Amino acid sequence: MQSEHARIRTISSEVLSDDWYLLKKYTFEQQRRDGEWQRQSREVYDRGNGATILLYNRAQRTVILTRQFRYPVFVNGHDGFLLEAAAGLLDSSDPETRIRAEAQEETGYQVAEVEHVFDAFMSPGSVTEKLHFFVAEYQASQRTTDGGGVKDEGEDIEVVEMPFQEAMTAIRDGRIVDAKTIMLLQHLALNQFAGERE
Repeated sequence: MQSEHARIRTISSEVLSDDWYLLKKYTFEQQRRDGEWQRQSREVYDRGNGATILLYNRAQRTVILTRQFRYPVFVNGHDGFLLEAAAGLLDSSDPETRIRAEAQEETGYQVAEVEHVFDAFMSPGSVTEKLHFFVAEYQASQRTTDGGGVKDEGEDIEVVEMPFQEAMTAIRDGRIVDAKTIMLLQHLALNQFAGERE
């Protein structure tokens, strides 16, 4: 059986921008299911892979979220301030190491155990990024700093502790519109907080 890779021929690539991250235009041919080869082009944004984590307290039925300004969301008609699970790019680290550091930087919590729950491509039509998803239990005693992110990277992050059920309601009423956060909250609803009802 022919591999899926054999159905794709890359013809050319052109760098359109290499400022914040890398934007390229690719021309390629794809063999259609009927056997015909079709030429196409796509712009592909490469910002590297990342990781995200949702901290939860099982006994208190709470989660730790962040609130920060996202300019691309702002130019699409939102006020730009999103409630999100902590996240960041891997850079040169492995996902588990990076997400422990990211949780500390953004939320101030130094979590002991993290659980990898799944991976997902977040916008596969135009962005290469694969995101590694984690959850971890937290206790108040694990908060060692105020969090808030890294000022030199432009981060000004508010740490928000929220009841789990309020977070679920916030998905429905539009206060939480970030995909990775919705996915992690749904994971908690199906697993760690399974059976809990409003």
